[in-house]
Formats: sequence, C-alpha cells, structure tokens
Amino acid sequence: MIPQQPKWHGRLVARLIWLAAHPLAATLRWRWSDKTNLFENGNKEPVIFCLWHNRLALSLMLFRRYVQARQPHRRLSALVSASRDGGMLARVLELFEVEPVRGSSSRRGSQAMRELVSAGERGRDLAITPDGPRGPCYVVQEGIISLAQITGLAIVPVSFYLSCKWRLKSWDRFQVPLPFARCEVQFDEPIRIPREASEAEREQLRGELEARMKAITRDT
Repeated sequence: MIPQQPKWHGRLVARLIWLAAHPLAATLRWRWSDKTNLFENGNKEPVIFCLWHNRLALSLMLFRRYVQARQPHRRLSALVSASRDGGMLARVLELFEVEPVRGSSSRRGSQAMRELVSAGERGRDLAITPDGPRGPCYVVQEGIISLAQITGLAIVPVSFYLSCKWRLKSWDRFQVPLPFARCEVQFDEPIRIPREASEAEREQLRGELEARMKAITRDT
C-alpha cells in the first residue's frame, strides 16, 4: 500500500508549522531531567524514543535542543501514519531533517516495521507514539515492544509538562504549547526487551513501559 501524500494545502500547512515552531520554541522556558545517562557520556548506540501522541507538537524540538545539542551526529527516523494527515506530518518531519516511516497497526504496518528496523541498523534513533494514531490515549500498544525486541535497542520513555497550553478536542486532547510556557521534559531510564522474551514477559514489559510513561506524564 502506498502512503497517501499531502495536497498543496497540506504542504503549505506543514511549511507554516515548521516556520512557527522555531520562534515559539525560543520563548519556552525549558527544564530538563534525564535519567538515561546516554546523551551526556558520548554513548553512540541508537535508541527508541517513546512519546505520547498528544505531545508530538514539541517532539522534534526536544530531539534537536537536547539530544542533538549534546550529540550532533544523531539522526532520527519517526513512525507516521500512512493517511493523508500523516502525509502532512511526514512533510513537517522532512523539513526538520527527520526521516518519516509511514505506517500504523491498520495500514502498512509490517512494511513500516521493516523500514524502522532498517533505520535502526543504519544507526538512526527511532521514535514512536505508542498510543497512536487512534488510541486509546495513554495505552501502550504492542508495536513498540516488537520493535525493541527485534532491534535490541533500548526504549527511552519521554514526556513533558506544559504550564500553558491549548488542548484540541481530539481523541488524545492534543497539546499545543502557548508562548512563554514552562516546559519540563523528562527522559526516564531505558527499558530493554530481551530477544528471547516470551509472550508473557513481553506483556509484563509492555505494562511496565505504560506505567513508567504515565508516571512521568502530568496533565494538570
């Protein structure tokens, strides 16, 4: 299945998002908490970043301002829906020099998994929203566990709190940061999925990842 591409207005919206993101991010008051011990010590192993769907708005800025600021060599590939809306988001990723991988559990899933595995083998960091693209919100789906088991890469749970934000009336109450908000970012300790993990062990680790993600997520 060929992923849907954005029409001209979708490409225009993508360009406007890219243009607006930089001055907006410059106004935010960033605070960082990193329990990974991966990015300050020169570690070059790629990882899988795990971020809730409703926090996508700042995901690319997080990677650029924190990870690439410490390790400029790092490059990112991110899973994006194969839908037309996903096509618009894929264009935003490309403008940020992030490689989009198109697919989801319902469309082009197996092909997307192969492309993500290939990107990891090329040394690229990977990014997945474990509750996307349709939810339920804050429920980790199986895909990220499978990817971590196949690649052997560690999953890094990431979330952030915005002091001022606009919440869309979508299934995940997507968060849009407002200028001059305080943004408190947390990178939690990595989780690894053993290649030989049984189905029961995979489910236990999926539950642990979900619990860890919820623990670093604050919506008030």
